[in-house]
Amino acid sequence: MDIIARRPAPSVQDVLAQDTNPAPAVMREESPAAGQSSADVSIDRYFARDWHEREVEQVWRKTWQLACRLEHILDVGDHVVYEIVRDSLIVIRTGPDEVRAYINSCLHRGTMLRTEAGCVNQLRCPFHGWTWDLQGQLKIIPGQWDFPHVDKAAMNLPEAKVGTWGGFVFVNFDPDCEPLESYLENLPEHFAAFNLEDRYIAAHVAKVMPCNWKLAMEAFVEAYHVPYAHPQVLGYYGDSNTQYDVWDGVRHVSRMISVQGVPSPAMKGIAPERTIAEMRRDVPFFAGKPIEVGPGETARGKLAERARERISRSIGRDMSDLSDTESLDLIEYMLFPNMVPWGGQALPITYRFRPFEDDPERSLMEIMFLFSKAPDGSHPEPAKMTMLGEDQNWSDAPELGSAAMVADQDTDNLRRIQKGLRTSRKPGVTLARYQESRIRHFHETLDAYMAEAGK
Repeated sequence: MDIIARRPAPSVQDVLAQDTNPAPAVMREESPAAGQSSADVSIDRYFARDWHEREVEQVWRKTWQLACRLEHILDVGDHVVYEIVRDSLIVIRTGPDEVRAYINSCLHRGTMLRTEAGCVNQLRCPFHGWTWDLQGQLKIIPGQWDFPHVDKAAMNLPEAKVGTWGGFVFVNFDPDCEPLESYLENLPEHFAAFNLEDRYIAAHVAKVMPCNWKLAMEAFVEAYHVPYAHPQVLGYYGDSNTQYDVWDGVRHVSRMISVQGVPSPAMKGIAPERTIAEMRRDVPFFAGKPIEVGPGETARGKLAERARERISRSIGRDMSDLSDTESLDLIEYMLFPNMVPWGGQALPITYRFRPFEDDPERSLMEIMFLFSKAPDGSHPEPAKMTMLGEDQNWSDAPELGSAAMVADQDTDNLRRIQKGLRTSRKPGVTLARYQESRIRHFHETLDAYMAEAGK
């Protein structure tokens, strides 16, 4: 506990203790990492071809990973194509309560059966017409007289494992993998009040990043870089007093909580009016009539009040009892290997990071906004993914709002980091004991998966 005792005050828990609407118990937990190594993390994992190849086998073909949302495949026959490095899956609804994931390759000569999302009543190869039904059973072999050696019953489409949680569909290529329920560890408990299953994707933007997928993700799971990369937020964002949680015995999940509506501990003497003005400047959510701080009130309390009003209107039900932290704060979790979902109601973001194609020095980063469905469960069509060009900025996607500016600032730095690691003569990356403990935790889990290659 000596590590967090030396953090700048006030701590996240100090702030939550003073909130107008108190935080739920899960937010009052604090679990700093214990027993982590202080050794450097090897840099070859960010660019070496042999490391990348082992990751394909030991991570991408062994772990549960986010494929899509259930609202993408509402009707029987609806499907998406999920690709990771050289693997491809057709994730398809095959019944009212059944989703499957078929290896996206014709069993005749290997042609990809699907190259884009859509709705079908069968899976037909465009090259020679071999056709499977939605249950993956081979039904048609054109010119079957010439294939007396083929047993249709033995030619079912191979499948990956499928699981669902929070409205997300997950896939795993490993037939002997652990169940998704246990893989998620404490995540369902922590997200129980956030009702992700009652949301839909309102915005979805992707961009090829000029760096390894791990570098891209690492930039979004710590606040240590904020004063230098995002100085515009310091008037209303707690950076160096961010709380980082790594739970004993939990290897796939970690968390950070950054408070908003209070200035950085480094910003002394900031008037409440400035905190409110700068947050309103950057976050349109707080626009509208002026927000005034009266006697005995705080900027954070007034911003939380405005947030609850806006959330109540947007989802069509009274949220006046919602805690200040769930109304305002960055409550960010990581699920190994590459999913970063946010909790609360204020910032309904989920990130996903993947290698781009087969290149260890480029990655695909996606930003998704999850908005609440109407009280009757209805919702607009889920947003189609906007794919930005490599020469475009995140700010070319207006649907991202102020999140685009932050992502652009990080992208510029990530390009420099990737190149810097290539030219470095230092064999490892040095991490802070507390502020980068989630990154350390991620690499400990990564190392454990990679070590299994030799078993």
